[in-house]
Amino acid sequence: MRPAKYRDHLVDLLHRTPGVQGAKAVEGGPHPYALSMTVGGRERRWQVIGQLADGAKHDPVTPSVMAGPPAFTAAPLDAAPDAWLAGVIGGSEPADTERIDVWSTREGKSDAGLTVFFHNGERAFLRLI
Repeated sequence: MRPAKYRDHLVDLLHRTPGVQGAKAVEGGPHPYALSMTVGGRERRWQVIGQLADGAKHDPVTPSVMAGPPAFTAAPLDAAPDAWLAGVIGGSEPADTERIDVWSTREGKSDAGLTVFFHNGERAFLRLI
C-alpha cells in the first residue's frame, strides 16, 4: 500500500480508537508521509515508508490481496508505542495484512517502529519520529 494512502487509513482508524484524543496527517517538514496522534494526553509522530512488492513498478499499483487478518497482541495505552499501535492495527482485522512485526520486541533493539507485511508482497514501515 502506498505510504500516503496507508497514512490516511491510519488517521481514520485512530479517530475511531478509544484513548486517542486526535490524529492528523502532517504535510511538509522533514518527514514525508508523517502523522501525528495524541494518545493518553501525549503527542506521538510517526512516519510511514513504503516498499513495493518484489518486481513491482510504481505504475500500475499492485492490487490488494484479501486473505484474512494478521495475528496480533493487544497492548494497553501505556505499553511501548509501537506495540500499542500494532495492537490497534491488528484489532481492526485488516484482511490485506499478513503480519505485523514490532521492532521494540526484537532482541537487542530499542527503536520504536513496526513493519506491516501485506498479502500482496508490499510492506509499510512505521517509525516513531
